[in-house]
Amino acid sequence: MTTTEQTARHGSAVWAVIITSVAGFVTALDNLIVTTALPSIREDLGGGLEDLEWTVSAYTLTFAVLLMFGASLGDRFGRRRMFLIGLGIFTTASAAAALAPGMGELIAARAGQGLGAAIVTPLTLTLLSAAVPPERRGAAFGIWGAASGVAVATGPLIGGTLTEHIAWQAIFWVNVPIGVVLIPLSRLLLDESHGPNSRLDLPGTVLASGGLFGVVYALVRGNADGWTSPSILAGFAAGAVLLPAFVLYELRAENPMLPMRLFRSRAFSIINAASLLMFVGMFGSIFLLSQYLQTVGGYSPMEAGVRMLPWTAMPMVVGPLAGLLSDRIGGAPVVTVGMAFNAVGLALWAIAVEPDVSYTALLPALIVCGIGMGMFFAPSANLVMSTVRPEEEGIASGANNAIREVGGAIGVATLAAVFSAQGGYESATRFVDGLVPALWLGSGAVALAAVLAIFMPHRRTAGASGSPALSSSGKAG
Repeated sequence: MTTTEQTARHGSAVWAVIITSVAGFVTALDNLIVTTALPSIREDLGGGLEDLEWTVSAYTLTFAVLLMFGASLGDRFGRRRMFLIGLGIFTTASAAAALAPGMGELIAARAGQGLGAAIVTPLTLTLLSAAVPPERRGAAFGIWGAASGVAVATGPLIGGTLTEHIAWQAIFWVNVPIGVVLIPLSRLLLDESHGPNSRLDLPGTVLASGGLFGVVYALVRGNADGWTSPSILAGFAAGAVLLPAFVLYELRAENPMLPMRLFRSRAFSIINAASLLMFVGMFGSIFLLSQYLQTVGGYSPMEAGVRMLPWTAMPMVVGPLAGLLSDRIGGAPVVTVGMAFNAVGLALWAIAVEPDVSYTALLPALIVCGIGMGMFFAPSANLVMSTVRPEEEGIASGANNAIREVGGAIGVATLAAVFSAQGGYESATRFVDGLVPALWLGSGAVALAAVLAIFMPHRRTAGASGSPALSSSGKAG
């Protein structure tokens, strides 16, 4: 390869890192950016509590249930092409949300954002993996992981700041110029690629989407509707029937959306189970802790976000370093330690939190959680991609992201249920009474994830070598 070709390839890789990281940032950001704007939205558009809840869950539900289908679309019609279409849908839906005259229109626009994000998110990893040489993927995934991690954690801060100083519509308008810039850059600077399958797995898509929708809907709505209400029981029943049916169908399908052979790899199975548990603890805890700083601490949405910066800013520093470290020693040890840090950090929160505790007493927990989150995001993404064949990276990425989103929904619903059972919003003391056991549950979930991660093969895999990782039996996973 000539010097000119090497320079061109390096430049292409750099642009791929920038484009996919920014796209991953904005789609991850919209998970939580709306939470601190809800009071202003209700004051402006009206509606009841259920409407506000759907403003959040319409995005999460659509995002979670269509992620694997988005990856399949990329494999079938071209990953760059579908990436552009997904960006177009997300950008248009963001503008529609900002212009929404009522709650119904806003909820529909949020679902449209979720559809666009479900197409974009899994393709960010496959496009990045195709553009970056294997020996540099750890660092590239480190940057991508840091961007996505910061987006999840800073959503309330950015949403609160924009709402407080501009208007709630600004939380959606901010996506529009980003999309307008990314679309032509992606068309010019990213290479096209396809997956191995020429046909879409429509039956598998219907079964997986229906089953995930039932479970996530029931978990999101359980506290509001009652866990024994007909709609919630129907959601769980749909998941209990459709998800096993999906597995059975995929075992026999000629062109499965999610080949069950992927789970023969011990590393693939464990990293996905650990990711689900990690998001249970992390998402549920962020949801409650951001409210604690405002409800008990008395801070405004923006002030609360600023005080969470020791947590939220840490992945920007730790993520790239963790990616480089994973290239040297393998991703499994880094992910395991990162999860352990998160479990310890949440435990420190549970021990330190009091109605009148000082902010400085909470700083150690913030910092430890930030370090752990930074050590998790990048190496875990690299581990997922390294356990499958290159042509299966799209479906593996979609499956992992769907599992993470479902974990987030489980975390918010479960920790909120514990909080409601033990405490409430009546006073600072009641809030802390509910928060402490919820944090211990979140810490326990992440600790279990760290224990699972110990059993991953601790070796350098495809992220460094470019070949499929070996399963515990020594055969290609």
